[in-house]
Amino acid sequence: MSATHKQMTGDDAASIFGENVFSLKVMRNYLNEPAYRSLAATIRNGDMLDASIAEEVAEAMKTWALSKGATHYTHWFQPLTGATAEKHDSFLMPDREGGAIYQFSSSELIKGEPDASSFPSGGLRATFEARGYTGWDPTSPAFIKDFGGSATLCIPTIFCGYNGEALDKKTPLLRSMDAVSKQICRLGKLFGIEGGGRAVATMGAEQEYFLIDKRFYESRLDLMQTGRTLFGMKPAKHQQLDDHYFGAIKSRVMAFMAELDHELWRLGVPAKTRHNEVCPAQFEIAPMFEELNLAVDHNMITMEVLREVADRHGLVCLLHEKPFAGVNGSGKHNNWAIAGPDGKNWLTPGNSPHENAKFMTIICALIKAVDTYAGLLRATVATAGNDHRLGANEAPPAIISIFLGEQLYDVVEQIEKGKATSSKSGGSILIGVSSLPELPRDATDRNRTSPFAFTGNKFEFRAVGSNQSCAGANVVLNTIVASAMDEICTALEAEVAAGKELGEALQPILQDIIIKHKRVLFNGDNYRQEWVDEAEKRGLLNLKKTPAALAYLLKDETIELFERYKVLSKRELQSRYEIYREEYEEVIAIETRCALNIARTMIVPVAMAYQQDVAASIDAVSSVAGKEMTGSKELLADLCDTTEAIFAGIKELESQLEKKSTDDMLAAMLTLREAVDHLETQVPYDMWPLASYAEMMFMS
Repeated sequence: MSATHKQMTGDDAASIFGENVFSLKVMRNYLNEPAYRSLAATIRNGDMLDASIAEEVAEAMKTWALSKGATHYTHWFQPLTGATAEKHDSFLMPDREGGAIYQFSSSELIKGEPDASSFPSGGLRATFEARGYTGWDPTSPAFIKDFGGSATLCIPTIFCGYNGEALDKKTPLLRSMDAVSKQICRLGKLFGIEGGGRAVATMGAEQEYFLIDKRFYESRLDLMQTGRTLFGMKPAKHQQLDDHYFGAIKSRVMAFMAELDHELWRLGVPAKTRHNEVCPAQFEIAPMFEELNLAVDHNMITMEVLREVADRHGLVCLLHEKPFAGVNGSGKHNNWAIAGPDGKNWLTPGNSPHENAKFMTIICALIKAVDTYAGLLRATVATAGNDHRLGANEAPPAIISIFLGEQLYDVVEQIEKGKATSSKSGGSILIGVSSLPELPRDATDRNRTSPFAFTGNKFEFRAVGSNQSCAGANVVLNTIVASAMDEICTALEAEVAAGKELGEALQPILQDIIIKHKRVLFNGDNYRQEWVDEAEKRGLLNLKKTPAALAYLLKDETIELFERYKVLSKRELQSRYEIYREEYEEVIAIETRCALNIARTMIVPVAMAYQQDVAASIDAVSSVAGKEMTGSKELLADLCDTTEAIFAGIKELESQLEKKSTDDMLAAMLTLREAVDHLETQVPYDMWPLASYAEMMFMS
C-alpha cells in the first residue's frame, strides 16, 4: 500500500465519494439558486446552456478548485488517439504591481484552443492548420486530478477543428445520444408515455486488466514499446485449472485494489465490483450503470487511475487486449441499456415478456439494427490488439450475433409465426440443499461466447477491447438503434393515423423484422466450428482482420446513416477510416521493428553464447571421459537448428517490413516467435534475457 493511502472504514468510503468532483451537490454551495437551477436543467434534461450564467459558474468552479489545492486548469478531451489529452494553464495572473491574483473567466471555461495540428485528423486538417477548439461539456462534471503532488481542475470538453469538424470521440457520442433519444421519445409518445424528460442511453463498462511487477515489465522491451509480449514460452501451468478465477485476492493486489477504489470514489466513479479474472495476473473492475456520456468519461478516468495506482505499488497495469499469447485476453464488456422519458429502463422485461409490447419493440429494433449494420459494429472494435483476442478464451468471435436466451427466443419465434400467446417461465433453480431456499431463475442464462448478449435488463457488447474507448462502439450502437426505431415509429404512426389500434399495428411490423433479421440470433456456443459454418450459410459476416472491418466505415449505407442522423459527416467518417487504418499499420510496423531489435540484440547473442558453452562442454568432457556424448550432441544440434531458424526468421521479417504487408509481417513475426520460444525451452533460466511468462503471471 502506498504511503499516501490509509485503510478506510465504510463511513470513510461514503464520505469521500465525489469529493473531487464539481457535482450538483457541490454547486449548491457555490452558485446562486437561479444559476444552479439553470445548470442543473442542462445536466439533467439536456436543456440548452444559458450563457448568462457562465461567468458565475467559472468563478464558482475556480473558487472550489482553489480550495482543493488546484493551481492549474485544463480542458480535458478525447482526441482520436483513443487516449485523453490535456493542456494545463495556471489560474495565476500578474496584477501589474509585482503581485498576482487568481483569475478564471467564462470564456476560459467555455472555450480553449489547443494545437490541433499534431493530433490525428485523417485529412480533416492540414499539418499547417493548427487551430482547434475545445468546448465545455456541462453534462459531464469537472473534477480535480491530484496525481504527482499537483492538483489540476479538469473540465471535460469536446474537441473540434476550425470549421467545426469533430476531432474527438465525445462530439459524435453526444450527437448519437441525441439521435437515439429523439426516436425513443417518439416511440414513448405512441405508447402514451410523455414523461417530460428525455431518453438516455446508459452504460456500465466492465474493465479487464493485467498486473505485473514493474521490474519484470522493465526487462521486457516488447511490453514497454508495444503493450504485448512478442516472445514468450507458455508456462506449464497458467489458467487450465481456472483456480485464479474469483479466487482469494493476494494481499499485494488487494492493497492496490483498495487504493484504486479510494481514488475512483474520490473522482465520483461508482466502482462496484473487483475480482480475479480467469488468467493468473488478470483482474476486473466493474462500475454501476451511469448515463452514457458520463460513463465513457469515467471509464477513461479509470484507465488512467489504474496505471497511476499500479505504479505507486511497484506494479504495471497492462491494458493491451492480448499481452500474453495462448491465454485469456482482456476486454471491456459494454453493457448498454436505454432509459425512456419516464425514467425507466426499457430493456427490463415485465413478468411475461410477451405482454410487454414496448419491451419487445426495443428488442426487435436491436435485432434489426445489429443484423443490418453488423459490419459497422465490428468496425468499432477493430484494432491490431483486438484482432489477437477475438475468437477464444472468453472473447467473442468476429461474427456478430445476438444471444437472447431461451425465454426471449421462444417469444420471438411466436411473434414470427403470428402472435405471442404464451411465455416460458423463468422458473426456479433448485439448489439441492435443504437449508437453502429456491432461487428465482433469470429470464436468460449468460453466454460468454456471444458478442451481443441480452443479460436480463441490458445488452452486453463483449467485443470492445480493454484498451479502447467505449465511445466508438456506443456511437454506432446509438445510431443504428435510432435508425431502426425511426423506421418502426414511421410505420406505426402511419398505421395508427389510418385508424388501427397500436397493438394491431405493431404485430405485423415486429413479425416482418423477425422474419428478415432472425438470422442474427444464435443461442449456442459461438466458438464451435459448426457455428462458423452455419453463420456462413446464413450470410453473416466473419471479419477476422481489422482492414476488412474498417472498410465498412466507407460503405455508402454507413455514410447515409450517419449523415441522416447528423452524427458524423462523410468527411468525418473518411477521416476516422484513415486514422484507424494508419494506426493499425503503424502498430504492426512498430511490433515488427521491436521484434527484430529483441531478436538481433538479445536473443541471438544468448543463442550463440549457449551454443559455444555446450560445444566447449562436449569437447572438454569427451576428451577426458572418452564418451560419445550422444545426448549433448543432440542438444547442440537442436540449438544450432533453432538458432538458424531464428536467423531465417529475422531475415524474412526484415523482408516483409520493407514490403509493408501487414498480413505478411504478422505471419513472419509468428514464425520468428515459434523459433525464439523453442529456444527458451533449451537455454538455462539464468541466461534468458527476458522475464518469463511464469515470472510475470505468478508474481508474489
